[in-house]
Order: sequence, then structure tokens, then C-alpha cells
Amino acid sequence: MVRQFIPDVDKVRERFAEVESRVAEAAGTAGRDPADVRVLVATKYVAAEHLGALRDAGIRLIGENRAQDLVAKHELYGDAFDYHFIGHLQSRKTKLVLPIVSLIHSVGSMSVVQEIEARAANATDVLLEVNIGGEESKSGVPLAEVDAFLEEAAACPKVRFTGLMCMPPLFDDPEEARPFFVRARESAERLSTTWSGTYTFEQLSMGTSADYDVAVQEGATIVRVGSVLF
Repeated sequence: MVRQFIPDVDKVRERFAEVESRVAEAAGTAGRDPADVRVLVATKYVAAEHLGALRDAGIRLIGENRAQDLVAKHELYGDAFDYHFIGHLQSRKTKLVLPIVSLIHSVGSMSVVQEIEARAANATDVLLEVNIGGEESKSGVPLAEVDAFLEEAAACPKVRFTGLMCMPPLFDDPEEARPFFVRARESAERLSTTWSGTYTFEQLSMGTSADYDVAVQEGATIVRVGSVLF
């Protein structure tokens, strides 16, 4: 059984402010503008009926892992939030996600690319999920196969890649994740040049509650936090 958190508005507001403060500090350390980093709240463990606490705490950007939960939360709260999809996306669930989200973080299979092309009414912004650590337990396109993947995806013009998403191996020390964040940033920089005119790779969705400070220092434009708030 999945554990559900019941958020307390005041505590969530206080902790979210702390996260934003730490993001600003990390950005400043790297010489970046804190306004270039968005804090996404992952709501996998928050039931739909409790999502109003996040709204009341001033949170607007949320990310959902499951298509059915995304639909249920959108039905209750509508435009109170900007919705992103951050979980593993099955091609058959793509049609549920498309009308609701402004960004899909987890495109890492050609079947999903083709389903978006078939289902989307307009060009759809997505991130390419890369398996940055080469872990068999994680989804995403291996870095060595990214260009071949994009060459095939280019036949689907409605799918507009705007950046990368990655999840490095889990470490006790966030510093150990730094080389993986560097690798993702350098990959995005290379892809921006290689695929200029077709795709942009300006967005980097990386860093979670465990390591978001380091991710921001290394170029994250979206950090995904959850447990640090709840």
C-alpha cells in the first residue's frame, strides 16, 4: 500500500520557502539568476483530496507520476496548478496526459513519441529522459544512443524536445551526484548545437529533495522536490 501524506498548509508554505531560498543560494553560488530555476512539487504521495493544501500554500507547479492520478487531480483543481508529467509514461496512457500538462519530462521511448505525434492537437513540449547513470533499473535513453533516437524522432514534428530529464544514482552524499549532473548539462549543451534549428535543449529537469542544491549549481532549470516538503 502506498503511503499518503496529508500536507499541513503552514508547514508546506514554510518548507517551500526554505527550498526556494536554498535554490536562490545555490544559483547565486554558480553565478546564475535564481529566476531561471523552477521548483516543481512532486505530488505522487499526496491524494487528490489533499492537494488543496499545496494550492493554499502558494504552490503552482506540480508534477505527477501516474496518468490516472493526474486526471483525478486536474478534475478537482483545474487551472489552480501548472501540471507536468514526471513519471514513466506508457504509450497507451499518453492520450490522458496530453490535454492537461504543459510539459512531459519523461519521453524515453519511440512508442511514446509516436503516440504523442498521433494524439497531440498541436506541437507538444517534452523533455528527453536520459539514463545518465546507465542503470538497468531505470528507464531513459542511454547517452550513446541519444542522437540516433532523435534522428528517428525527427519524423514526428509535433514532438518538440526542449531539454533533458535525468535521475542519477541515489547517493547518501549529494556531492556524489554532481558528476552526473555535469554530464547531463554538457550533453544538453552539445545537443543544443548538434540539433540547432530542430530542437532546443535549454531545460534541465534534474535534482530531487536529496540533491537539488547541487543540481542547481550544475545547471538545473527545474528541480523536483517532494519529501522535503512533507
